[in-house]
Amino acid sequence: MPRVVGVTETGIRRVVVGPLLRRLRVLRDDLCTMRPDPLPPSVWLRWLPHGVMWVVAFGVTIGVVAPLMDGGGVSGSLAFAIGLAEGAAVVFALWRPVPAWWLSTAAMLVGALEVRRQLLAGGSHGFTWPWTAGGLIGHLAVLLLLALRVPTRVAVEALAVTLLLTYLVEGVLGAADFQPTGVLAAILFTVVVVLGAALRGRREASRALVEQTTLTAEERARRTLLEERSRIARELHDVVAHHMSVISIQAQVAPHLVENPSEELRDNLAGIRQNALEALTELRRVLGVLRAEHPGPPGQSADPDTGTAPHAPQPTLDRIEALVENTRAAGLTVGLRFSGERWSLPSGVELSAYRIVQEALSNVLRHAPGARAHVHIEYVPIGVVVEVANTRPTRPGPPSEGAGHGLLGMRERAAMLNGVLLAGPQQEGGYKVYAYLPASPTDEDALPEPSTTTGRPPIPSPADDPKDDTA
Repeated sequence: MPRVVGVTETGIRRVVVGPLLRRLRVLRDDLCTMRPDPLPPSVWLRWLPHGVMWVVAFGVTIGVVAPLMDGGGVSGSLAFAIGLAEGAAVVFALWRPVPAWWLSTAAMLVGALEVRRQLLAGGSHGFTWPWTAGGLIGHLAVLLLLALRVPTRVAVEALAVTLLLTYLVEGVLGAADFQPTGVLAAILFTVVVVLGAALRGRREASRALVEQTTLTAEERARRTLLEERSRIARELHDVVAHHMSVISIQAQVAPHLVENPSEELRDNLAGIRQNALEALTELRRVLGVLRAEHPGPPGQSADPDTGTAPHAPQPTLDRIEALVENTRAAGLTVGLRFSGERWSLPSGVELSAYRIVQEALSNVLRHAPGARAHVHIEYVPIGVVVEVANTRPTRPGPPSEGAGHGLLGMRERAAMLNGVLLAGPQQEGGYKVYAYLPASPTDEDALPEPSTTTGRPPIPSPADDPKDDTA
């Protein structure tokens, strides 16, 4: 039998006492704190809430001192101390709401107990008790500020303690010949805490929505950048795969072009061909992974992003005229000019230059209706310079439905080739995109100097390069 009793006591301790102690520890941590939690300035009138609370605090002090002295029979010094504490609690709640709530509650208890002594002694009759009108307003302000600044759990705990103390003073201790204010105070305190918690929840929801919107915009920009890099990788695969195929074929044909080739030559050429075939196999495997992320529908004749067939040769600067003609057919007035001695650039450079012109003209079509565009391709001994400029639009452009990160792709292409891309508004209106793409990695000393004949702008600092995508 004792064993059963011991087991029962252990079970009760685990089920009842343990959770009760944990709850009391949480209550102590929530309410026994001096943690600052200041009220932020207003959005429209920055310090209006603070000024209003100072006025309320002054009114609470006067509204507590006068009734305690006149109708409550409390001495002047004690009444002034209680009123000052009630008013100070309102101001203190602007920065430290939990300690201010304790101060207001303590002032109420001291005043209620002193007035109770006067009521029982017959020194006061018909006094509003235990809450005076001024004390009730002050505690309402403190509870509202507390509910606006602390978690809902803490506000509910403070409300529960306030209601419990009100019940103990009025319902358990009691007094004689007074006007009870406990029920009215309980109703008003509950309404104020619910209102403050609702406003705080709405403010937190708005803040969370703003943060989520910011994260979504950043994620969209990151995803756009990754998609553009994937597209560049697919295009570069086609360029590299073409050259590797040529190497493989040349290595296979070379022994037949030499009379009596040596075994060493045959072995070397066979090794070159084998390495080229292995590299092609790896490239195809990587390309399969990249293209599997964005599979097109069966029978798709052209890529909607590039305007070319999925397996068509990648465009070069030789197709700029066709690109300009297609843009003119879309309703845009475009001029095209070549300068410098044309020479065979690396395939990656020509592809990037073509894509930059394509994206810049697309931006003019989307964002600058009615404007005229001009494309200038200048061949220099160490690379190529691409300029796409447009005049001021004649009417506002429609809102863009895209992600608005077309410049990211152009910058990625230029950075991949160790080149430079600048884009921004022109002084006379309109927009200009300037890109220098070197034929091989170079340093800044090798950049082409500004030309007065071509109107090429000087290379500004990175701070002068806007990051928007408006044409």
